[in-house]
Amino acid sequence: MSPPPPPPAVAAAFGRWPPAVRMRLMEARELIFATAAVTPGVGPLAETLKWGEPAYLTMASRSGSTVRLGRVGDDPRGAVLFNCRTTLVGSFRAHFADALAFAGNRAILLDGSAPLPTSALSLCLRMALTYHRRDGRAGRARPGADAPGS
Repeated sequence: MSPPPPPPAVAAAFGRWPPAVRMRLMEARELIFATAAVTPGVGPLAETLKWGEPAYLTMASRSGSTVRLGRVGDDPRGAVLFNCRTTLVGSFRAHFADALAFAGNRAILLDGSAPLPTSALSLCLRMALTYHRRDGRAGRARPGADAPGS
């Protein structure tokens, strides 16, 4: 199942990025929607802009932390950004340091010249989309549990 078309303002935000970054972030967008669709309790996503970047929120279920797509500073790679006040990126780094590149405590960096790290990224997205359901154990979900494709 394909994600819905982005709202016009979100589509315009994607259009501001160089083609290679735009393509990679559109792939990440598809993975966000696919992960949400197969993760119990997440429900539909709201797609909007936050800080001028595409943002994905679990408005109906309120199960997760906002996920944004964009870039980090002058880094030429695309980025999946997370709230820096969460433990998410630290947890991702602990589980996937060999599979993913990170920027501080806020982002997973996506290299446009390499294949999208779909398995690891989908697990990270699942953790973000269910962040508020963990009762104080945020970001500590078992990698692989109920993951897309498992």
